[in-house]
Amino acid sequence: MSNSFPSTLFAGEKFAILGLGRNGAAVAAALLSMGASVQAWDDKNPSLPEHERLTVAPITSLDGITALVLSPGIPHHLPQPHPAALLAQEAGIPILSDADLLFQAVRRTGSKARFAAITGTNGKSTTTALLAHILTQAGRPCAAGGNLGTASLALPLLSDDGVYVIEMSSYMLERLQTFHADTACLLNLTPDHLDRHGDMAGYATAKTHVFDRMTADDLAVISQDDTYCRTITHEVEQRGIPTHRLAPEALPPFSAPALPGQHNRQNIATVWAMAKHLGLSDDLIRGGLATFPGLAHRLQAIRTLHGVTFVNDSKATNAEATAKALDAYPRVIWIAGGQAKSGGISSLSPWLNRVSHAILIGHDAPLLAQTLDEHSVPYTISQTLDRAVPDAYAAAREQSVPTVLLSPACASFDQFRSFEDRGTQFEQACAALAKNISPSHEGEII
Repeated sequence: MSNSFPSTLFAGEKFAILGLGRNGAAVAAALLSMGASVQAWDDKNPSLPEHERLTVAPITSLDGITALVLSPGIPHHLPQPHPAALLAQEAGIPILSDADLLFQAVRRTGSKARFAAITGTNGKSTTTALLAHILTQAGRPCAAGGNLGTASLALPLLSDDGVYVIEMSSYMLERLQTFHADTACLLNLTPDHLDRHGDMAGYATAKTHVFDRMTADDLAVISQDDTYCRTITHEVEQRGIPTHRLAPEALPPFSAPALPGQHNRQNIATVWAMAKHLGLSDDLIRGGLATFPGLAHRLQAIRTLHGVTFVNDSKATNAEATAKALDAYPRVIWIAGGQAKSGGISSLSPWLNRVSHAILIGHDAPLLAQTLDEHSVPYTISQTLDRAVPDAYAAAREQSVPTVLLSPACASFDQFRSFEDRGTQFEQACAALAKNISPSHEGEII
C-alpha cells in the first residue's frame, strides 16, 4: 500500500477551514491533495499557496460545505463562539477536528490501521512519543502527531498493521464525529482551559470524548489519581469497555533511563498497557523503553560536567510540572523563575527540602524569593540564564550536589520567545560553561 492517500478520496466535497496556523495550513494542503475543494480563512493572516480548488476568503456562508474545520485555538462554544462556528451550528454542519478527518480518510481507503489516542492534562507528549518509539522499534508501521508535532491529517497512510498514535487536546476531542480509538488513555485531570470549557465538569466531559465509540474489543487506560478520572472510569466500564486502571501505589518499577520520576512511571505503565493491547510482547516493550531518548526540554539530561548533570526541564511552565521534576531527584541545585503563574511556587513547599540552593532568574525572581525565604531555602538571584548556569555549577561543586535542574515553574515570555527557546539557551549556556572551565574536556553529551 502506498503511504500517500488517493488523490480522489474527497473529490466532490468542499471543506471550510478557519485558522491557517500550523494545523490549519496542513489540513488545507492535505484536503486539497485528496481531491477536496477548500475555502480557507484566517482573521489575522489569510495566506496559502494558490490552488485551483482553493478559495481564500472570509467564511460568511456554508452552502455546500461538508464540514467546518476550526483550528484548535478558535472557540465554537465558550467563551464566545466564532461567527463561522455559529453558522455551522445553525446549518447543522459538523465542526470537526482534523483527527476525525484522518480517521475518515484512513477508513475510506480500506486500511484497517489501528488508532491509539493519548489525552490528559499533563504527560501527553511524553506518552505519545514513547508509545510511537516502542512501536517503531518493534517494527510496526507507526505515525504519531495531533496536538504534538505533525497535524493529524498530514500523517501518511498506514497499512492494516500500522498504528496511528494521536495526542489529543480537549479542544480536539470536542470536535469528533466518527473517530474510534482501538486504545485510549486518560493520564490525569487538573484544572486547565476552563475558559473554553466553563468549569472542571465541562473540561472532564471534553476529555471523556476520547472513549466515544469504543467497544468491547478495545482498551481504555485510565489514571486513578483524581476524583474526575475515577468517575470517568466507572462510566466507561458501565459501557462494557475493557478498562485498565492505573493505580499509582501499585505501579511496578520500570527501567527507562530517559524517564525519571514517579509521573513517568505512570506514563510508562500507560504505554505498556496500550502496547500490549496492540500486540507487542513484554520483551519488545522493554527494548523500546531502554532506547527511548526522551523529549527535548522535558527532564532532558543534556550534559554531565565533572560529576554534575545538567537537566533541561524548560517545559515546566507552572509549579505543578516542577513538582514532578523535583520529585524525581533527591538533591538539586534548582534554576527557576520567569513569569510566575497564579499562586507562584507556594504549592512546592513539600518538595523544597530537595533544593540545596536555588538560582533565580527573570521578572518574578523576587516573588519566588519570598516563598524560599519562608521555607529557609538559600538562593541567589542571578537574573539571567547565562549567569545562572555558572552560578548553579559553582553551588553544585561546593555542596557536592549531583544535579543542576532547570525547571522554571514559570512562563518564559519575559526573557525568551518560548519554553523551547529558554531550553535551547540553557543548553548553549551549559556548552559555554564547559569550554570555559575545561577547554580540553567539554563534558559528556547525553
